[in-house]
Amino acid sequence: MAFESLTDKLQNVFKGLRSKGKLSEAEVKAALKEVKMALLEADVSFKVVKQFINSIQEQAVGAEVFGKLDAGQTVIKIVNEELVKLMGSETTEVDLKPGNEITVIMMTGLQGAGKTTTTAKLAAQLKAKKGRKPLLVACDVYRPAAIKQLQINGEKVGVPVFAMGDKHKPVDIAKAAMEHAAKNGMNLVILDTAGRLHIDEAMMDELVEIKDQLDVHQTILVVDAMTGQDAVNVSETFNNKIGIDGVVLTKLDGDTRGGAALSIRAVTGKPILYVGMGEKLSDLEQFYPDRMASRILGMGDIMSLIEKATAEIDEEQAREMTQKLRKAEFDYNDFLAQMQQIKKIGGMGSILSMLPGVGNQLSGVDMDEGEKSMKRVESIILSMTKDERANPGLINPSRKKRIARGAGVDISEVNRLVKQFDQMKKMMKQMPGMAGGKKRGGFGGLGGLMGGNKFKMPF
Repeated sequence: MAFESLTDKLQNVFKGLRSKGKLSEAEVKAALKEVKMALLEADVSFKVVKQFINSIQEQAVGAEVFGKLDAGQTVIKIVNEELVKLMGSETTEVDLKPGNEITVIMMTGLQGAGKTTTTAKLAAQLKAKKGRKPLLVACDVYRPAAIKQLQINGEKVGVPVFAMGDKHKPVDIAKAAMEHAAKNGMNLVILDTAGRLHIDEAMMDELVEIKDQLDVHQTILVVDAMTGQDAVNVSETFNNKIGIDGVVLTKLDGDTRGGAALSIRAVTGKPILYVGMGEKLSDLEQFYPDRMASRILGMGDIMSLIEKATAEIDEEQAREMTQKLRKAEFDYNDFLAQMQQIKKIGGMGSILSMLPGVGNQLSGVDMDEGEKSMKRVESIILSMTKDERANPGLINPSRKKRIARGAGVDISEVNRLVKQFDQMKKMMKQMPGMAGGKKRGGFGGLGGLMGGNKFKMPF
């Protein structure tokens, strides 16, 4: 996950600050030197780091933290505030024209950054959350698979795609798409333009021509967070050549140092609008500077977790689950439903990384193995008959053997699951209040089976 290394380093620095009580000026400077090195190792721009550290140091002196008992907390508070400022302070949304006026968004970026997939993701977001009627336009006439890819993704998210093949100029395709949108009552046109392996004059001229001949309301640059400082350089070049209104940072869920997210706003003056957190077409998140700063400092991101849960979890199903947990009447069907809810939110690793004080403890935990464990549990449950899932008491030794064969696992894994499931039901009967209040509808049962000491998985 992005920022994991940076978060670990900062946590160690702050742990030292909190443990000392009163701080001398030399100790604060030494801590900030470590913060500086951590940011540079995370691939944050040197200029940005220098300004960032200077600003913190000035504030620390101004706040007269030296020699105070809460000096460590004060420094952490200043670092958090400066991180938020660095990334933009306020959340910036895509600017859309009012009513039925057609908003034209031009998506730009280098090849391989995930631009075509992001284009479909953005259309889905603006359709669902802003009530827009989008039209995707295939303006990439150079990459053979680009048109087909956009059409497939458009179909998946329920958004029509306008294409004229690869024999027309992109600007002519864009003009024809505008006419089509006007005739069919669409109020959002998103142009998927061509990318190149590197920035060249032909690409820039093509983008400039589109902007000259169409009323492009927003120009959005898609950059790959995995490229580190190159992402910042690309953003700066595109902004200088054609002018951009915002950035979408992709692959932030990958093994990236995250420096681009901390540098782009400071270098270009343009906001990060969204971040790509996975390959699924739903994995596009609004960028919140304060929440990202909280994640980086290991404080979690409860608001994003709540929003994900609210969007993905069925409220009625959650209420029913709460009642069953209180009465200890849940079965394997309920457990399977909880696993599916967790998958919708992004998986166990995604959930744990958003919890305060938990994300930084995951460095020694193999979350991939945890996800595999969940899949094996799912296979075991799906290998049960309907009666067995609804009546766990039916599962005897001969049935366990059949279930193990069907799931392709050793019988010991079936025994372990059944044992843990029975233990959890007994625990719920003894402590009926632990299922929580009315608003807690999910993950209680699954937490008991998949959790345990230090996030230990059942297999």
